[in-house]
Amino acid sequence: MKLQNTLFTLGALGGISAALVIPNLEDTADHRELMGKEDHHDGPKHAEFVEDNDRHDERPPHKKGRKERKDVESKDKDDEDRHARKHRKGEHMDAKDDSSDDEDKPHGKGGCHGKKDMKAKGKKHHEKESVEDKEHHGEESEKGKKAKGKKHHGKELEKGKEHHGKKHHGKELEKGKEPHGKDHHRGKLAPLVSTEQFNPDAITKIIPNRYIIVFKKDVPPEEAAFHRETVQQAQLQSVENLAAEDAFFISTRDAALSSSEAGGIQDSFNIDSLFSGYIGYFTQEIVDLIRQNPLVDFVEKDSVVEATDFDTQNSAPWGLARVSHRERLNLGSFNKYLYDDDAGRGVTSYVIDTGVNVNHKDFEKRAIWGKTIPLNDEDLDGNGHGTHCAGTIASKHYGVAKNANVVAVKVLRSNGSGTMSDVLKGVEYAAKAHQKQAEEKKKGFKGSTANMSLGGGKSPALDLAVNAAVEAGIHFAVAAGNENQDACNTSPASADKAITVGASTLSDDRAYFSNYGKCVDVFAPGLNILSTYIGSDEATATLSGTSMASPHVAGLLTYFLSLQPGSDSEFFEMGQDSLTPQQLKKKLIHYSTKDILFDIPDDTPNALIYNGGGQDLSAFWNDTKKSHSSSGFKQELNLDEFIGSKTDLIFEQVRDVLDKLNII
Repeated sequence: MKLQNTLFTLGALGGISAALVIPNLEDTADHRELMGKEDHHDGPKHAEFVEDNDRHDERPPHKKGRKERKDVESKDKDDEDRHARKHRKGEHMDAKDDSSDDEDKPHGKGGCHGKKDMKAKGKKHHEKESVEDKEHHGEESEKGKKAKGKKHHGKELEKGKEHHGKKHHGKELEKGKEPHGKDHHRGKLAPLVSTEQFNPDAITKIIPNRYIIVFKKDVPPEEAAFHRETVQQAQLQSVENLAAEDAFFISTRDAALSSSEAGGIQDSFNIDSLFSGYIGYFTQEIVDLIRQNPLVDFVEKDSVVEATDFDTQNSAPWGLARVSHRERLNLGSFNKYLYDDDAGRGVTSYVIDTGVNVNHKDFEKRAIWGKTIPLNDEDLDGNGHGTHCAGTIASKHYGVAKNANVVAVKVLRSNGSGTMSDVLKGVEYAAKAHQKQAEEKKKGFKGSTANMSLGGGKSPALDLAVNAAVEAGIHFAVAAGNENQDACNTSPASADKAITVGASTLSDDRAYFSNYGKCVDVFAPGLNILSTYIGSDEATATLSGTSMASPHVAGLLTYFLSLQPGSDSEFFEMGQDSLTPQQLKKKLIHYSTKDILFDIPDDTPNALIYNGGGQDLSAFWNDTKKSHSSSGFKQELNLDEFIGSKTDLIFEQVRDVLDKLNII
């Protein structure tokens, strides 16, 4: 469909909905008036949605339709006069003759006469409308002639093709139903959602006129493509009459986000056919039309997301030591990391963040650049946040899994912020890259992990994207957030198939900034974490936040994946050759040290991750039901332990003082 061949104008934009929405000719106001009856439907006219449900208007009837209806009314009057004359003479029509008489046929089956009331009139008009409906949608009329507008949605419906798995405008729609089982005549709209509605008190920046459109599952690719093409043409037509300084153009002139001042579709996404849709700038008029389409699941306002680091200061590296000890750290263990030196080999970890300093010496050439998602941005980490996270996952000196490969997926700009839609595209990239590796079946490949140390308001689209990536085979860790609130209010922390990570401190407290709640799965070190950084190929920095906790879990997922038993072991089911994300998530949580953290709310799991201390992992693989709590914490302290504990307390107090003075 070329724009120059499109004859509709902005004044007739309502007609565009014929290509975006399955039209319903049987329940319009004009039709009810023509039928001589009122709609006595007691239920609600429209389903309840999040917002903007009162904006959709009825399409004006086609002019051609009005003319045809006048002809029908005139014809009705002549028919009724003829019937009256016949009945006065005692004449009766033969059923066979009546069925072959085009003029009398609308009166009903078998040529039955004698009813001159509005019901008979209405029945005739209903059947006439049915014929018009068939002609409008490309089916053959009863006279055997082909309808004028036989191509609908770019397809010939007379060939019996189906719309989204069901016959389009066939028996289902005659009953007033849409595909997907919705009542078509009620005009149901896809919900319009935004991060604001899930947590009104949160400070969330909505990007004006930019939307994420999510399709329902299993939408055929050709129908999705035609829908996008139609939307694009409609958007171009919609902006023609806007003033040059209209607020819409002001929003699309942001070169960092928009590729065209006229808006329209900027990008599309599809994760393993489980989650698909598109992203772009649209006028309110077009958004309303998009929401009417039965292929669309929901529309989400795009918003800003940010890296979730909390603070920067100098400190000693203690996080690795903590994940390799069940008991609390003391002066003798706070800087000792116990691990398997093969950990990480054969696993790829995708860092979906600000980028990675891939030339840093601590990555030993195991880090590569994967993809830059933000428009017109460069392939480097100008912030340092992503490099820091990658270092905690897989660097030589600061990483949990020291032999893993790292792939940089840049979704946030140098200021540490980006859009929800760009993050979504980064998740899609990681999922497809993983699937490609899995299909190639290169020797030694053991799986993929991903880390997202970022967050924004609650986004159903982002949560669905992460869940789809997990279904596609990626083991995901995400930050719980730093607002000291319920993590279920934020995304991707509320994605149920990922592992959501809260932050703990050296003294085994919940970090005061860490989010909590039932959406949190485990805790990991997140205060004063030393790792790789930007500025040189040897740079380091110490950061705090759930952003620093999450890569500990991504690193541990990588660690366990690389050490998983062979596919011929009793652990795997028949035909299975690797741990599924669901299996590994369950095992990691079960293997965590329980009930050792302080200041954990009642609805939040009290679990601190553990790598096995470099020892045999049979208990991990066998999933023993023994509770993994800290044995040293429950036993009586002997003299040495008492002295050690007092020393630790003094040590911690000294550190607090030095922190306040910015000495360390």
